[in-house]
Amino acid sequence: MDLATDARSTASLLSRVGERIRSRETLIVEEWEDITAWASDHVIAGPEGVATITEGYLDTGVPIAGPGAPLVSEFALMELVAVLGRSPDGGKAYVGRVIECAWRLPQVYEAVVAGRLAPWRAERIADLTRALNAQAAGFVDRQLFDASGVGWAQLERLVAEAMLRFDPEKAEAERVKAADQRHFDVGAVDEHGLVHLDGLMDAADGHDLDLAVGRRAEVLGRLGDDSTLDVRRSKAAAELARQDLALDLLIPDPETGEVVDTVPGRKVVLNVHITDTTLAGSTATGDNPFVNPVGRWDEGHCPITSIQIREWLRTHHTTVIVRPVIDLADHVPVGSYEIPDRHKTPVILRDHTCRFPHCTRPAQRCDVDHARPHSEGGPTCPCNLVPLCRRHHRAKTHSTWRYDAPAPATYVWTSPAGFRFRVDHRGTHPFHTTHPPDQ
Repeated sequence: MDLATDARSTASLLSRVGERIRSRETLIVEEWEDITAWASDHVIAGPEGVATITEGYLDTGVPIAGPGAPLVSEFALMELVAVLGRSPDGGKAYVGRVIECAWRLPQVYEAVVAGRLAPWRAERIADLTRALNAQAAGFVDRQLFDASGVGWAQLERLVAEAMLRFDPEKAEAERVKAADQRHFDVGAVDEHGLVHLDGLMDAADGHDLDLAVGRRAEVLGRLGDDSTLDVRRSKAAAELARQDLALDLLIPDPETGEVVDTVPGRKVVLNVHITDTTLAGSTATGDNPFVNPVGRWDEGHCPITSIQIREWLRTHHTTVIVRPVIDLADHVPVGSYEIPDRHKTPVILRDHTCRFPHCTRPAQRCDVDHARPHSEGGPTCPCNLVPLCRRHHRAKTHSTWRYDAPAPATYVWTSPAGFRFRVDHRGTHPFHTTHPPDQ
């Protein structure tokens, strides 16, 4: 192939890529127009938090865009987000950005519909303007006569100017409130058993932490640790944490005033399960006594090796609590509506997250729902218990969202308009047919 032919081939390929991008953005624009029409049909009039009765069920208008944008039906929004195939929080935010543009940024919305502005750029603008009052948002929209040519730094300065110009009291309050956004988070565990840290600190606190980690990393090096400086700094931060865990603290009980001596160090709760591979463990050879050397770390929501579990358990000042062997298929119902901890634990270990379509809230932070209501004879037993976060528990209780459990840990949800979703350990799977609500 000569250079001219190769150039023609490349140009043809890139042309197809460009055409597909334009086709995809056309579909997204049509989706935006449908969402805008949907929002017009599901407005709930009244102030924030107003409750209305929709088809005999309690519904609530929720604000998902800035001041001046309409409140939309909470339960109808759940259905739209499920059909979009997005997570509850991510889908709510996405719909909110579309409504923000349609109602409060008409020039931006018009640019999207006309194909002059990529939808993802408009979403970024909507994220920045949502906190502005109506006057400030209108000011930003008027300045964006050519939104495609505005850089992000310029846009952020424009939003800051709008807030200072039209809402100076809020600007000052935001400045003071920024300190309350400080945080220190440990991220998800990767496949190597490592985590990323993310934090926002007071500048002086950050400086002190940097100095402390640096000093300890230097000491580790002098003591013979030949790791790189970055690795020693990581180890130094862990050493600082373990030094705090090893403190014997005297903490008064808030109710009785009694002083309680806390157990120092790391605490590990080990849930032991029996599986067919575990029972075959006696035939294993080598250093690993298990045929299936994989455990699950609930806090990290990830699998880990039994070798890493042993390393964690051997850490100095570690308290290990071993729970009895748990049979997730066990059926031992109790006669009361209240759910004992010995039933909640296997439900959490079985399902891991809220079982509503696309929801990923950890089961530890969910309500435990009776699939068949207790008042209708449903047993208080793990076989009839399902973790649902508070939002989706309310939807199941107060709207026409319904689910069936055709198999253990498998749930088939039906939305108010008849859309159906299967939720199991593999995720959420929409059906391609609907069942009308009256069937």
